[in-house]
Amino acid sequence: MALPTVILPGYLAGANDYREMQQTLIDLGISAVTVPLVKRDWLPTLGGRSILPILEALDRTVQQVRQTYATEKINLVGHSAGGWISRIYLGENAYDVHGMSSDRTYVWQAHQFVSTLVTLGTPQTSYERWTLKNLNFVNFTYPGAFYPQVKYVCVAGKSIFGARRLGSWLAYSSYQLTGGRGDTWGDGITPIEAAHLEGAENLVYEGVSHSPRSPGRWYGSAEIVKQWATHLN
Repeated sequence: MALPTVILPGYLAGANDYREMQQTLIDLGISAVTVPLVKRDWLPTLGGRSILPILEALDRTVQQVRQTYATEKINLVGHSAGGWISRIYLGENAYDVHGMSSDRTYVWQAHQFVSTLVTLGTPQTSYERWTLKNLNFVNFTYPGAFYPQVKYVCVAGKSIFGARRLGSWLAYSSYQLTGGRGDTWGDGITPIEAAHLEGAENLVYEGVSHSPRSPGRWYGSAEIVKQWATHLN
């Protein structure tokens, strides 16, 4: 029987955007719960500030799921920024790059109770100045598939080639900011290379776009969920 799975939404996204993803997992026999975020929950994190409020919401959900299902271990799925935030959550070093106060938690050591981490279209790297502090912390502290006892699965979409022309300019600009090069393939937001981690099981899905609001298929479309869900323990 598959372990229960917690879904962490991407930047500025709420749980409602992940209803199809969650329901597909449930239909596959995998208990699934989405961190109950709404868009305004992300407002304190704007401009590259601390993502501590999201980490706290993630931990509350994970601990509730562990208690509800009487399980030591869970699986974790992070879409977009939710993927690198999950990598912080796994860690045993204090997330202190924005300062600390005595009444809050800054380290969760979730590698002890996360069996598999699936990242979907996650920008594991970035040249954007407003995300650099957070991502530098992630990649310097926990490079690659850092914890050997955790199974890392990194899914990239291949739907748009970035180019300086109408219809591809947004992808080009986003790829350049994220991976340093615009003329490459990706999901319209994250280039393939930036979505992968050294040492992880790195996958590329054809015709998959980044956002639930993208035309066509995205990571949460039922037929795509059925593919990456096979990698959940």
